[in-house]
Amino acid sequence: MSFYLQLQHGTATEREYLLSAPIIAACQRGDIALNSYVAFLTQAYHHVRHTVPLLMACGARLPASHEWVREALVEYIAEEVGHQEWILNDINACGANAEAVRHGRPGADIELMVAFLYHQIDRGNPMALFGMVQVLEGTSVAIALTVAEQLQRGLQLPEQAMSYLSSHGALDQEHLRFFESLMNKVSEPADQAAIIHAARIVYRLYGDMLRALEVGDEAA
Repeated sequence: MSFYLQLQHGTATEREYLLSAPIIAACQRGDIALNSYVAFLTQAYHHVRHTVPLLMACGARLPASHEWVREALVEYIAEEVGHQEWILNDINACGANAEAVRHGRPGADIELMVAFLYHQIDRGNPMALFGMVQVLEGTSVAIALTVAEQLQRGLQLPEQAMSYLSSHGALDQEHLRFFESLMNKVSEPADQAAIIHAARIVYRLYGDMLRALEVGDEAA
């Protein structure tokens, strides 16, 4: 079995925990209030703004034997630069205060997720960062396009309020194919274990963030 398939099988329980968050089903029904969408974008900003720094930190910590991974990270960085500003633009288009989000703090789940990833890079195995890639890009492909369409229709939002979700659904399909080919080159058991472990933790913490978002009447 390829490592990519091992990664899918090894994280299936945690992935289901994330995908079964009530807010996802509510979005697919169009049953979500504007403040819940803004709350999601707020948490997204606070992890997306760390994507490029995390990728750069990972590249800096990789040993010479992993130069092939460092080359892949260059491609990821080029694709991810500035995406946090897309989110702030979406927040502005929703009529919310993007600058307050920029200078605010994330919820505990996202703060812990980001801190965990930095810790794995600095004190553990930097290859663990690909556990985050597995979660965030895989989740985008699974739900972003459908959720974006339902949200926009249900909340009657302009295109300018949906750029983060709409773009990532399509963009991450390409990223996921690249990620699969990259993961299938990972042969060191320690690297594989680090990636699977990180993915399990990130699925849980991101799932906890989604479960903290209010649904339906609760968000009114």
